[in-house]
Amino acid sequence: MADKPKQRKSLRKRILIILWILFGLGVATFFSLILMINAGWLGYMPSMKELENPNSALASDIYAENGELIGRYYVQDRSTTDYKDISENVFNALIATEDSRFYEHSGVDGKAILRAVLKLGRDGGGSTITQQLAKNLFPRERGGKFKLILRKLKEWVMSVKLETRLTKKEIITLYLNTVPFGDNVYGIRNSGLTFFNKQPDELTVDESAVLIGMLKGNTLYNPRRNPKRSKNRRNTVIDQMAKYGYITLEEAQEYKKKELKLNYHKVTHHDGMAPYFRQIVEREVKEICQTLKKADGSNYDIYRDGLKIYTTLDVRMQKYAEEAVEEHLKDLQKIFIGQRKYKDGAIWKEYKQYLDVAIKATPRYRGLKDKGMSHEEIMGNMRTPVEMTVFDWDGVDYEKDTTMTPIDSIKYMKMMLQAGFMAMDPYTGAVKAWVGGINHTYYQYDHVNKHTKRQVGSTIKPLLYCLAVDNGYSPCGILSTLPQTFPSIENYDAGGQKDGKIAMPMRKALAGSINNAALYIIKQVGINSFADFITKCGIESNIEKVPSLALGVSDISLYEMLGAYTMFPTGGTHVNPIFITKIEDKNGSVLKSFVPTQREIINIQTAFKMVRMMQGVVDHGTAIRMRYLYKLESEIAGKTGTTNNQADAWFIGYTPQLLAGAWVGCDDRYLRFSTTKLGQGAAAALPIWAFFMKRLYADPKTGIDPEAKFEPPENYTECEVLVDPNSINVGEDGYDDENGGITVPDSEW
Repeated sequence: MADKPKQRKSLRKRILIILWILFGLGVATFFSLILMINAGWLGYMPSMKELENPNSALASDIYAENGELIGRYYVQDRSTTDYKDISENVFNALIATEDSRFYEHSGVDGKAILRAVLKLGRDGGGSTITQQLAKNLFPRERGGKFKLILRKLKEWVMSVKLETRLTKKEIITLYLNTVPFGDNVYGIRNSGLTFFNKQPDELTVDESAVLIGMLKGNTLYNPRRNPKRSKNRRNTVIDQMAKYGYITLEEAQEYKKKELKLNYHKVTHHDGMAPYFRQIVEREVKEICQTLKKADGSNYDIYRDGLKIYTTLDVRMQKYAEEAVEEHLKDLQKIFIGQRKYKDGAIWKEYKQYLDVAIKATPRYRGLKDKGMSHEEIMGNMRTPVEMTVFDWDGVDYEKDTTMTPIDSIKYMKMMLQAGFMAMDPYTGAVKAWVGGINHTYYQYDHVNKHTKRQVGSTIKPLLYCLAVDNGYSPCGILSTLPQTFPSIENYDAGGQKDGKIAMPMRKALAGSINNAALYIIKQVGINSFADFITKCGIESNIEKVPSLALGVSDISLYEMLGAYTMFPTGGTHVNPIFITKIEDKNGSVLKSFVPTQREIINIQTAFKMVRMMQGVVDHGTAIRMRYLYKLESEIAGKTGTTNNQADAWFIGYTPQLLAGAWVGCDDRYLRFSTTKLGQGAAAALPIWAFFMKRLYADPKTGIDPEAKFEPPENYTECEVLVDPNSINVGEDGYDDENGGITVPDSEW
């Protein structure tokens, strides 16, 4: 019997030894696993350099002239912020909710893990902010239970490494810069701007609680999509802040009473200010990035490298430009579709071939074709009414829910008038406003940039007259308005005789946009010379060397035309438009800066003579409604333009401080106004310019002075000799053979 206690004691000893051995083996295995994980033997382990500098895709920001953020380009909407630029409220909300012992542990919190195990996670998980950061930087891979344990151990290793190399401030800042919030927004800066339109250092206690509350579920607690749940979660975060002493209980009660108020401001490719402008900046910067190299030799990426793009855009002028387009097009559109052929649909019988092409180009048609359906079956589908949302000037946010056939929707959308409008400082080249169309969601085609070209009509005439004046012709000289004869073309009659007159002063011919007078001038200066001069004025579009070049038959962009017009208000200097001033990397180092190219095209005397002649267009000619209808009394010079069959309407004008141009028409040129009265530049395009300027003049903060004057150069003389135009003897070619270059008195207006 005495042996039994000894046996039991020996058994216990052996069991204890085995347990210690197993424990030792477990500890050894654990530490071996840790060492192997750290060495990267059990899968990829990021280096400390990678942990400190995560290769996250950073959104690039685009700024207006005044430093206002107007948009982002991104794969993920992410940006970085320094610790000093984040509100203390954000840190307090985060620590109180996610990791109350953040400043006490070294990356892994044993107490929190034990609590999570014993209480099955009812009082929160065991992950620290540092562990969550590790998970955000290097997301978990899918796999079974063993891989889950291995991944958890990897996060512990990364957490300890982060804690040994980074300060607590650096860790919590890095976390807030990488954590995903709702609506595909990453980082505290972008979330603050998106949901409250505030920088992170401006966030209040309740706003911080909303954002931190989202971290538990960025869709479930998204304040835009689930405001009730978001508010409840916000209040939970506020309670946690009171629990840990960041705010008092009384303050917590007051914050919880507040309604959930958002100032949602997520900038997408379509929404927000100046979408067409942001689109052209994106295209330009992508091209520039191909020439910019990073330290590792790779090119910069606009979507991943957190660039800061500074532009010339004036937010006030942009707002007024968008409003001016809206004000005019809303009314003009009703007039346009009220025309007989559009109202009764006859236009689509007349241009059925174009409609057929448009139908076959739609994704719907191509998709059904790919499924093996015949043309007849597809057309049957296209004639079946479906519910859809279309653009509508009178709809909420310019949208209307309706039911129509896909074919009818094509007709509807194509009959919408489009517009292009751009304003710039002619002296610096800075583009101040850019409206490429009526709505970027439905119409992405930009009608301003240099790749979009339309017939310019009579807006080309100031360039032609300028060439003549620069070669000795006087603004008061007499021009023939008779039909002109060119090689292989007899009696080219583009119109222009007024009240039986066969000649008139040059400045009056420009003011009245007399076509035969323009043909007469191009015959004198030479077609080739004029084509070369157009190119000299910075226009890169293809210029066909034909007599009708004088009438604006060429397709040229609004962007190029404004660049060409800069020589008038600047005293003869062509200034190339620019819209980007500099590009910086994510650290603020300048990668590239931009300055306008300037060159003298004409002398200052010629430039001012053209200013005076183009003032005549507004004061006495085709743009006179600027005075009597829109009541603009400031000094304005400009030129209207109308193309064949009223497919394109133009007005380009300038004051002593600003140059701007407007184009109006449909995307398809066969859709147009039926009469010149409705479709001429003065009726269809000029009002946008007028509405824009009225807004600028009414707002002193724009810096545009209605009292500004065009200042003549020294020794300026417009007309040296005054004669009676009725005494002119016009020869067979329509020009006075005896008195070339004679002038007429001012009263001839």
